[in-house]
Amino acid sequence: MRVSPLAALALVAALLAGCASNEVNPDLQEQELYQQAQSSLDTGRYSTAVEQLEALDTRFPFGNYAEQAQLELIYAYYQVENWEAARAAASRFIRLHPDHPQVDYAYYLRGLAAYQAGRFSLEGLELIDISKRDLGSSRDAYVDFGELVRRFPDSPYAADARQRIIYLRNVLARHELQIADFYLRKGAYLAAVERGRWVLERYPQATATRDALATMVEGYLGLNMRDRAREVLKTLIENDPDNARLDGRTFEPRLVDAEPLTL
Repeated sequence: MRVSPLAALALVAALLAGCASNEVNPDLQEQELYQQAQSSLDTGRYSTAVEQLEALDTRFPFGNYAEQAQLELIYAYYQVENWEAARAAASRFIRLHPDHPQVDYAYYLRGLAAYQAGRFSLEGLELIDISKRDLGSSRDAYVDFGELVRRFPDSPYAADARQRIIYLRNVLARHELQIADFYLRKGAYLAAVERGRWVLERYPQATATRDALATMVEGYLGLNMRDRAREVLKTLIENDPDNARLDGRTFEPRLVDAEPLTL
């Protein structure tokens, strides 16, 4: 269907009018602009709230509502799923207002934005293992939540942060072991052993540490260092006697062409 020139002009005019209606009135005073931003947040119009809070921050950087507007802008960015902007705004707030009574909230939202950035829509359906993806954002979240818990152990956000730390720690540890498995397949046995040791040292409370021990045993077998492999195998049996690579007290290599090792 062809559109007439007049109809096209009318459509463009309507679009421009719609864009113009979303612009923040430059004549608004600080209090009125803040109240409008509050109304937008309360009614879930987060994109509008972002525009209003950004305008408030730009026009009145030292006003009566400056600190609260900066804090709420982090939340607004989070709600529109602009994770990078949310983290940047949170870092800025922490830098400018380290003693603010709600600075723990900024730490929490910074971690939460990184946490969400590292998630994938199919993860909940168990069709995708997040540990096999690029985990840069998840590492950021792990660090951010850890900093929140260390600095503000009694924060109302600390309990949730601790739970997320447990989850992230296990994800990150599994990711490292997948790298170690890659090394084993490629015959880089020493690199696999070092990666397993790194998991034990970096994430000692992760459930994956048991598989890290198995990785080290297999790596040592690949290096033909059976005495060292036997030492690690003893620790594996003591801590995880039901490990998938164990048959009683015998270790069955999965990725390395080596004879089984019996303790």
